[in-house]
Amino acid sequence: MRKTSLPPRLARFGRDEDGYITTEAMIVLPVLLWLLGAVWVWFDVSREQSIDQKVNYTIGDMISRETDPIDDAYIDNTYRLALEMIGKPASKVDLRITVVQFLSNRNGGNARYEVVWSEARGAFQPLSGTIDPEVMPLPLMARNDEVILVQTWSDHEPVFKAGLSPFDIRTYSFTRPRFAPQILFEGADGTSGSNQNNGWGNGDQDAPGNSLCNNNAENYDEGQSSQSCQDNVDGGANVEPGNSGGA
Repeated sequence: MRKTSLPPRLARFGRDEDGYITTEAMIVLPVLLWLLGAVWVWFDVSREQSIDQKVNYTIGDMISRETDPIDDAYIDNTYRLALEMIGKPASKVDLRITVVQFLSNRNGGNARYEVVWSEARGAFQPLSGTIDPEVMPLPLMARNDEVILVQTWSDHEPVFKAGLSPFDIRTYSFTRPRFAPQILFEGADGTSGSNQNNGWGNGDQDAPGNSLCNNNAENYDEGQSSQSCQDNVDGGANVEPGNSGGA
């Protein structure tokens, strides 16, 4: 007796090429639509992540070029700029800007990252004290160097739940000051900030490495009215890279 691998009816079904396009479309179309929606959702996440990161880099680069002290109005306007570029309301976007300084003894001991000043807009609080580099990655820095740490958060709600639930898009970057060793904040030390020295004569780029107290900066007379300048004739107390400011 000859045996076949498949029953005759099943064998004929396997060779049959007839079909109905309407029935096949009803089966395949929902799958195609779901795949299209999933691809669009994931692409939209990538697009928003790219936009948020570019906004972050823009803010860091903008602040890194400042030579005069910045204030609350500057931070407020920076936050408005972030909202405009991201394209979301304030209830969905948070911003935090922090200046961090690397401190250590002359022999490299007691190394730590200290928050010089921090400002936040939105739900998150400003940072303070010492930052753990294991929790918040920071670059290797020279003694007394500073970096500008910019963080943003924006709420993302996928149009379709294609494997994604609502979540925060987070961005993070650090930038070294470009034209001055320090980025001062108005009132960060309980003072007005106008007489503080950022290492460039507080805005005069013709006086690198000197202080507002003992150079020919354009606002030299402003510095002379400060008691700190009168008590710092030799510039020994200047807080500048390479000088611990008496610490």
